[in-house]
Amino acid sequence: MSSAAFDPACRRCERLAGFLDSSRARYPNYHCAPVAPFGDDAARLIVVGLAPGLHGANATGRPFTGDHAGVILYDTLHRFGFASGAQSISRDDGLQLIGARITNAVKCVPPANKPLPAEIALCNPFLATELARAPADAVLVALGRIAHEAILRALGLPLRGFTFAHEAEHVLGTLRLIDSYHCSRYNTQTRRLTPAMFDRVFARARALLEAV
Repeated sequence: MSSAAFDPACRRCERLAGFLDSSRARYPNYHCAPVAPFGDDAARLIVVGLAPGLHGANATGRPFTGDHAGVILYDTLHRFGFASGAQSISRDDGLQLIGARITNAVKCVPPANKPLPAEIALCNPFLATELARAPADAVLVALGRIAHEAILRALGLPLRGFTFAHEAEHVLGTLRLIDSYHCSRYNTQTRRLTPAMFDRVFARARALLEAV
């Protein structure tokens, strides 16, 4: 997989670029642009989500900020020592991640929160660049199957042999990948993902990082 540095003005995907344009017209105070990763460039914990939410990261310009999933994620990160606070409100709220980084498989908000396979592929070189810079002993957390598969593609690994399942662990060379169901409103309200299930993912990530 080729790599590319994050492009805040990227328009590779015609459908996503058009959706950003129409969203900007409807919500002129929103970020409405590709959302950059947030956190430490040398982070040993890298959390990979799906894509910005229309009224979340697409509005605020910070991953997982302004929506239900972000409330859960940042609170969990804080409790396990990966964030300076339990709430992410805006890009200038002073919150800092501690040895952690949050990014998405797709950097632009997709209609109905569903990126097309071609859009995921076009965005994958940005994730490849991020992972190429990761410390050799980094732990990756994939929030959902799309993030899981995007990580494998970004590392040039086959999907076969690395089956997605909640709390599944995969050895990817020197990196370790932990899978989790996405902390979306649907998953949490239906209890497909419970707080205890999500906590176990980050407890395991913390244990792996401290074992090195």
